[in-house]
Amino acid sequence: MQTSFTPEQLTKPAIQRSNDILRNCVHCGFCTATCPTYQVLGDELDSPRGRIYLIKDMLENDRKPDEKVVKHIDRCLSCLACMTTCPSGVHYMHLVDHAREYIEDNYKRPLTDRVLRWVLARILPYPMRFRVALLGAKIGRPFAWAMPDARLRAMLEMAPKHIPPVSRNDDPQSFAPDTAKKMRVALMTGCAQKALNTDINDATIRLLTRLGCEVVVAEGAGCCGALTHHMGKTNESHSTAAKNITAWAREMDGEGLDAIVINTSGCGTTVKDYGHMFRNEPLAEDAARVSAIAMDVSEVLMKLDLPGGAPQDMTIAYHAACSLQHGQQIKTYPKDLLKKAGFKVVEPRDSHLCCGSAGTYNLMQPEISKQLKDRKVDTLMAKNPDIIAAGNIGCMMQIGSAAGVPVVHTVELLDWASGGPRPPALDRTNSDVPILR
Repeated sequence: MQTSFTPEQLTKPAIQRSNDILRNCVHCGFCTATCPTYQVLGDELDSPRGRIYLIKDMLENDRKPDEKVVKHIDRCLSCLACMTTCPSGVHYMHLVDHAREYIEDNYKRPLTDRVLRWVLARILPYPMRFRVALLGAKIGRPFAWAMPDARLRAMLEMAPKHIPPVSRNDDPQSFAPDTAKKMRVALMTGCAQKALNTDINDATIRLLTRLGCEVVVAEGAGCCGALTHHMGKTNESHSTAAKNITAWAREMDGEGLDAIVINTSGCGTTVKDYGHMFRNEPLAEDAARVSAIAMDVSEVLMKLDLPGGAPQDMTIAYHAACSLQHGQQIKTYPKDLLKKAGFKVVEPRDSHLCCGSAGTYNLMQPEISKQLKDRKVDTLMAKNPDIIAAGNIGCMMQIGSAAGVPVVHTVELLDWASGGPRPPALDRTNSDVPILR
């Protein structure tokens, strides 16, 4: 694609990067075939190619974003299926992230939008605030029908029936390996996941220590910054990301780390991009070091000697999270591990398509998100599974709100198959009471 940025514009690193990305695009349209929003809405401007045209025009002309541009950029899931499909290597993720930052800096949203985005940015990345909000949402859920805004209804309806007690395993500490030490790893415990499902980190720690890892929860690490990053709130996202970089670099310079283990793939995609995000900042070197050893938990488990399991009498429908299969290009590891553990693994039709969760997308674009969720659940349930497995808490919550079978993190199933406890989600009842402490 031909671009016409001025020499002055190209002195800005963000513009220079976007210019490089735009010039790789050859208008082929392959991306439209795998774009979920284009399939649902049928509008060229709701496809990656259409959004690329809008972004190019906006950035080249220093144009103030208008309602039309913002609408179509906001409708992007950042599922990144377009990047998997693109034959020209267009790095759409960096381009749309730049567009969102530009919109955040140059467009005044309606008051309700500003308030909702502010609330999400001030609650979701903070586990205890999120717990309190979930409890309030759970109480208000029966009255969701009375909410005039579909986004408010979605926020109330997202409250899970079960809110787990705080897990002390998420506190800064070190867990010794059960066998001869093979690796020393830092576990990213995250933010929203610590409020929504503490079983995932608990299972991860058990499994990794059983396989010979010393597992460290680093002092000062927390939210990866993905939520605010995808809102275009760069200062906020970089502030939280910087805390992680500092915490993990301290461990790397101390006793050393072989990997930073991430069991929420949406976070993993962002942490692996820290090197790019901080490339022009004082933390650039440490950010690049962190990104270089950041791994999804499935990548780490492939390096360890996960024992083979006896055949299990249950069928697992594997949901491939977009942030894992497209954002990190990890497609087979979770399935390979589940099969090795003895499970029968099946995949739904159109497994490359998004479930509609996409961070806060299910809260900010509930109508489109629901269509994508219904389609995903239908294709998963068509496989008649006993359990649905996924590697991202957002997907688990989205699919679990409509699926007729338990939705469990892949690592919980692997922990169970190799000697750990039965995943609590398989036996959970709707009467469970939320606990705050």
